[in-house]
Order: sequence, then C-alpha cells, then structure tokens
Amino acid sequence: MLAASPLWAQPLGRLQLLAGDGHPGWRDGAAYQARFSDPFGLAVAADGSLWVSDGGDTNRIRRIAPDGRVGSVLGSGREGFRDGAPTEAQLHTPSGLAFDGQQQLLIADTGNQRIRRLERDGQLRTLAGDGQVGWRDGPAAQARFDGPMAVVADAQGRVYVADTYNHRIRVIEQGRVRTLAGAGQPGEADGVGERASFDHPLGLALDATAGLLYVADARNHAIRRIHLASAEVQTLAKSDPRDEEAMLRRPIALALDREGRLLVTTLARGRLLRCATPRGVCTDWEELSGPPEARLARPSGLAVDAQSRILVADAASYRVHRWVPGSVGGPMGPAQDRNLPDTQGRWPLDPQLRAHEVVGTIGEVRARRRSPAVDRHHLHAGLDVQADPGRLVRAIASAKVSSPLAAWSFGELGEGLSLGELAYIHMKVGRKAGNASLDPQRFVVRKDARGRADHLLVRRGTRFKAGEVLGTVNAMAHVHLELGPSAYARDPLQLGFAGFSDRQMPRIEALELLDETGRALRPNSQGLVPWDGRPLRVVVEAWDQVDGNLPRRRLGVQRLSWQLLNAAGQPLPGFEAPQLRQDYRSLPQDAEPTPIAFAPGSGIQVQGAQHTRMRYEISNRVRDGRALMERLEGHRLAPGRYRLRVLVQDAAGNSASASVDLLR
Repeated sequence: MLAASPLWAQPLGRLQLLAGDGHPGWRDGAAYQARFSDPFGLAVAADGSLWVSDGGDTNRIRRIAPDGRVGSVLGSGREGFRDGAPTEAQLHTPSGLAFDGQQQLLIADTGNQRIRRLERDGQLRTLAGDGQVGWRDGPAAQARFDGPMAVVADAQGRVYVADTYNHRIRVIEQGRVRTLAGAGQPGEADGVGERASFDHPLGLALDATAGLLYVADARNHAIRRIHLASAEVQTLAKSDPRDEEAMLRRPIALALDREGRLLVTTLARGRLLRCATPRGVCTDWEELSGPPEARLARPSGLAVDAQSRILVADAASYRVHRWVPGSVGGPMGPAQDRNLPDTQGRWPLDPQLRAHEVVGTIGEVRARRRSPAVDRHHLHAGLDVQADPGRLVRAIASAKVSSPLAAWSFGELGEGLSLGELAYIHMKVGRKAGNASLDPQRFVVRKDARGRADHLLVRRGTRFKAGEVLGTVNAMAHVHLELGPSAYARDPLQLGFAGFSDRQMPRIEALELLDETGRALRPNSQGLVPWDGRPLRVVVEAWDQVDGNLPRRRLGVQRLSWQLLNAAGQPLPGFEAPQLRQDYRSLPQDAEPTPIAFAPGSGIQVQGAQHTRMRYEISNRVRDGRALMERLEGHRLAPGRYRLRVLVQDAAGNSASASVDLLR
C-alpha cells in the first residue's frame, strides 16, 4: 500500500468568494447576490464559464459567466425526470458534472439514478440508467445505478462513474455499462477489477496522460487509484480512521491542477488539500483551505480553470469559492442571518407541540472519557432533549437529504442523521430498538458478507416531512439537535420550541482573578484584591436552569460580559457598556477553542458526577467565530480603587452579575 506521510504544509493563499450570498434559495444575477440551494458539482467550460449543479429544492444546472453573473441554463426547477429542451427538462438532485471531449455536459443525476448529457443540439438526453435503484451492467438504457455521484470523461468518449451506494466504479462505453472496479459490498481491498473494494466512493479525477483514475473513497478515509489499462486498484493515501483530526478524513471531491497535482476536499473539517508531489505519488500534502476560522462548511465539488485557479463548491454554505495564491480571504460559511428551518415550534419527540426537558445547551464544556481522557475536550454543539431509550424521534421540519453520507456511526452511541440544516444525534437512525427498519425504502439497513447489519443508507435526495419518524432514542437517553453545519453551528433555542420557557436567573458560583501562573489573587482585610497592573485571567463559574429542569440539572449560560468601573461606580473609557466577552449563540471555528473558553477545573471532575462545572475564562474572547487568548490589562490605570463587574445572561435574556473590588 502507498501511504501518505504525516508531513503537512499550509502555503500562502486564501479562498475568495466567487458567487453566492450564503442564503439558501434560487436567484440568478450578480455573483454576490446570487443564491444557491445545494451547489454540489463543478465543471469548467471551454469559454471559461463555470457550471454548477444545484440540488436541494432548485434542481437546476447554473452557469457562472466569466463576468461573474449567475444564470440558470438547465432544468425547470421541478424535481423529477424529463429529457428534452433545457427549460423543460427535469432533474432530481444533480451531483457531479464534467464536460466530455465534445463539450457536452455530463450530469450525475443522483436522485434519478441516471447519467444525463446535455448534447450539442441543446437537448438533455439520458446517457445511461433506467431510473431504478440497483446494479446492472449491460446496455446503457437498461443499466442500473445506486447513487451516482461523480462523472469524468476521456478523449475517447468513455465516461467513468462513481456509483457510490453500489461501492463500484462504472464505465459507459459504446452504449454499454460495465463495472471497472469494486466488489459491490463496502470494504477496503486493493486488487484487480471486482476483487478490489471501496466504501462509498464519492469523487473522481482522471489523469489521461498517466492512465490513472483517482477515487475519493470516503468511508475508508482514503484516496485510491485505478490503472486503467489493467483495472488494478491501489491505495495511494489513507488516514487512520481512529484519528478524528486526520487530514484525509472522508474525502469527497477530487481534481488535478495544471501540474498534475491531486486536489482533495474533505467532508470532515471542511478541508481543501493539495498533493505536493505530481503524477501519481502523494507523500506530502498542503492544506490550502486556510485557518480553522475560515474553513469550508461542507465542500462538495472541485475544478481547475484555464488560469490554474482552484474552484470549490461549498454546498452547506450555499457559495462557490476560488483559491488564489497570495490572496486574502473573503466571506466564508453560510450567512448568519439566513432563515431558520420552519419548525412551527415542534420538538423531536411526542407530543411535538408540548414542552420536554432540556438537559444540554450549546457552548457547554464536554469531556472525552475514552483514552486519553480530557475534561475540556470540546464545546457542546447543540441542544439535548431528555428521552427514554426506544422513544420515537421525529423530524421537526420538512427537509431534503443533501449530504451523500447523511447517516453515520451505525450502532454507536453517537449515531445520527443530517437532514437539511438540522442534525439528529444519539438515536438508532430509521430503526426500532431491535434494528428492524422503520421504512425500508428510505432507511436501507445493509449487511456484511456474514449477514450482519453493519451500516445504514439514507440516500442523497431523500425527502422527509415534518413529523415523520427518523429513528428511536438510543442508550444516551436524549436527542441531540444541531442547527447548521458543524463548523458554523447556531443555537437551536432560536427555533422557538412550543411550551418552552425560562424564567430562572443564571447562577454565579464564583468570580476569580488569576495571575499568569494560575495563582488566585486573594482580597486583603478590607475586601480589596491587590493588583499591580500585570495581566489578569478572569474566571467566572456560572450555570443556568430552565423551567422544568430537575434541581440537579446545570446548563451553560449564553453570553458573558465585563465592565470596569472606578471607585465612584462610573464606567472607565471603553467600558461605558458591558463588553461582550463570550457569546455562544454560535460556536467558534478555531481548532481547539475549549481550553481557551474554559479554565482548568471545568468539566465532569469525577466519573458519575451529577453535573458539569463550567468555569468560563472570560478574559479570553470567544465570539464572532473566534477564540482568542486575552487578558485584563491594568498597566495604564492610575493607582486607586476599581471594581470589575461581570454579567452573565441565558438565551432568554435572564441575567445575573457579580463584582470584585480591586486596589491598584
């Protein structure tokens, strides 16, 4: 096996916005005002225009002209199947795009289980597939696919297809479809043809000069390559599946730059990577996507234009970007003020319009108990609603599955489902307590060679209505709801749950001042804390409850501010209003924000403890998508008495304050 080394570099350059205002929808026009619903695949035409497959509710092919204007070129907008004239044709969740040697557009029409082609006479026609889910080689019109996600074509007219849910790579040639590689069952084996195996191949890139076809093998966290002359499959690069921070985790799209270097986007952590060595060998990688605060939400498509600019579709941000060396970055992620899902107050449990107990809120500190154990491991990204194992979990808003890997962690406590802007976690997705499927058409339980259920398939393009059953609560005994892509999570309490109320003030347990060594400063006999003006760390231990909580339940607070006053109680310059220091209406994108947000001693200190200690280090700033280490500075203050006032607020606006008197 050819494996990638752990050497990574980050060259100078950033992603610039090419089109999309960050709001989901359909709007043509100027680049920065245009709207996309699910920009998934990209292809560059000979005239320099960029073609975008726009799934979601749009179901169109869009074109970004060289002058930046966005227009719709194919599809009526109605989800369905129809060949014919561009404005009358119908698509169903189009995914990958490519131009063939005659500049005909190839479309992986995922929801229709077909490969379509926009031909030179301007008509859309079906190239292969009978529209039924399955696997069948043979005459193109009778062939069957299951979730075709990516297409590429060579100069001889052969079309290669990543047949994702069949775990195969297919070829369309001279009116027939055949399997190039893949055994049809998820697996990870090198070999020739059908003796090799893949696990959800999502992306393709063709190097015709070298006779190689690259495959983004998503659930194997690997890049594979196929020697076209022999159909031999080799593993080019792979990440450890146990490493949650691995660079190649869940690769989705591939492209080759003008020097023959491989480009990769990943579903996990929203990365854009480039192989530093060309032509079939990947020993070193460069991360092009920039710092964590500028990460992609869910990149899905890659292309390279004639000027060697790298183009990236970020489906969950509703934007298209280009990477330019030496540039500064542009807007990233979905618009923060985009419309919320239309939940009409529903909860994910029965009864949907009656209040349930909230047992966790966004921004709380969370520990990792598996080895190595870490008390301040991550920030809680959503809302937890208490429920006994086995209870039905229901959709709170109608939505369409857009991710090609919508269900994850089969059989584990962290099992979940991504549905539109929402994710539902800690449930048996689509299954009853005994693993029987609740709806075999939409929740496909697949088995390994021994007949054991080993993963669940929820196809891209599947629709669910509000109130429909999504699964059953697992042993975690609560439903975890996340709003927005993981890199840009928002507070689910914004959704407005029926019957939810919070009339309880937050509690402040302690307000501490620490020096740089972590030593606590103690008050003197007059109750004043001596301060020599050196930088201070300010730690507030606080928690909240909402109506209906058990007395032992401790939730996080949402906003923490401070204000520095003089001895007369008047605010100092710059502190006329309390300064917002930490804000958990959304989460920061930094790689490791938790040790910045929370001081030592936070988390669950004893296994089996009934509550989590939340010691917010508010001298550090956690807001506006960033987590920055800062201090309370006093070197410019004249000698005298001062008061530091701290204010904490919950999501309902209830507040509490505490203060400490200082002697400078």
